[in-house]
Amino acid sequence: MDHFSYQQGILHAEGVDLHRIAAEVGTPFYCYSQATLVHHAKVFTQALASVNPLVCFAVKANSNLAVLKLLGEAGLGADVVSEGELRRALAAGIAAHKIVFSGVGKTREEMAFALTAGIHQFNVESDRELLLLNEVARDLQMKAPIALRVNPDVDAGTHAKISTGKAENKFGIAIDVAPSVYALAQTLPHIMVRGVSVHIGSQLTSLEPFRAAYVRVKELVQQLRASGVPIRSIDLGGGLGVPYVSGGSEPPLPLEYGAMVSALFADWDGELIFEPGRLIAANAGILIGRVTYVKQAARTYIITDTGMNDLMRPALYDAIHETVLVKQRDTAPTSVSVVGPVCESSDVFVNDVSMPLPAEGDLIAFRSAGAYGASMSNSYNSRLLAPEVLVDGAQFSIIRKRPTYAEMLQDEQMPEWH
Repeated sequence: MDHFSYQQGILHAEGVDLHRIAAEVGTPFYCYSQATLVHHAKVFTQALASVNPLVCFAVKANSNLAVLKLLGEAGLGADVVSEGELRRALAAGIAAHKIVFSGVGKTREEMAFALTAGIHQFNVESDRELLLLNEVARDLQMKAPIALRVNPDVDAGTHAKISTGKAENKFGIAIDVAPSVYALAQTLPHIMVRGVSVHIGSQLTSLEPFRAAYVRVKELVQQLRASGVPIRSIDLGGGLGVPYVSGGSEPPLPLEYGAMVSALFADWDGELIFEPGRLIAANAGILIGRVTYVKQAARTYIITDTGMNDLMRPALYDAIHETVLVKQRDTAPTSVSVVGPVCESSDVFVNDVSMPLPAEGDLIAFRSAGAYGASMSNSYNSRLLAPEVLVDGAQFSIIRKRPTYAEMLQDEQMPEWH
């Protein structure tokens, strides 16, 4: 669910007419609903209440400080994959002991910063990373709490670019090899083994891949405990999908996911960690652009001021975001292609979608853009980053301003010899 709805023919974010925001900040811009973010955090946490979870929001999905602070106040921790994300989580007030550090390429410097901060655990993805972490912890005279991220070789059935749990993916340690790496960890004086971690991909629309992976992890944990490895926690990752288009396939509800987890881990006597990202943020945000031209060619193109640099998912993953006019029109729908101004043929949001023909100057909304939208945006074609706005009821606040062209250029300089 979300809190974006039409009121008297005008799309609103909670109680705010989106034209009001556009008039103040210009277009394009991201808009988030505070009520939706909090609701999704609550629904997911409550669905897992029986296992007393540590829920760590995946910061890569939406890294805005105001969003992170809001989710932290709602009780969530953070799953981070870089020192920058860790610094963001800490700056937003999320306690270090509720932060897990994932990712395949952690550097010595990142490890040292995270250790000093006192994070909950590192999700280690290779034996080489484990050895380096032991060295860093030794230099700091500390012990590093770790879980090994295992790769269960389970096909999540998602787009190849968001699959992380198959043998050919770069992530994790092959589950059959994991016992030997745990044996290595047990010999390292500055490593403290806490648990096992698994994450098989993103935007899963079935519970079966989760179930298959979790069963394999349970079997591994039983094997490890029997051999004397003190496994106290299991990080089950994230990945539960969201509906992107009305009338499309509906992913399992958090309640269904929670029931599956509760049944599988009813006899578990340790900690369970979860890393939702998209599920919390995607439908809590929209991207608003403006129609610049209506171009009649081989097809009818709706050319907007919003580009692939603002929303990468269609170009990167062939993703489709439901695209609607902010002001409803009662004209008959027609087939159009909605595209951006970026000088790339891949700058297409959707082809051959049926919608009322907009007029130049109309606002257009790309729904379900709250996850991997602003956090993946960039300034390709030297376009200014879109601002971000948070709505609470009838009020809104700019939580990231649009930079000026002077600010875009200020960190670049000519070489001394020029």
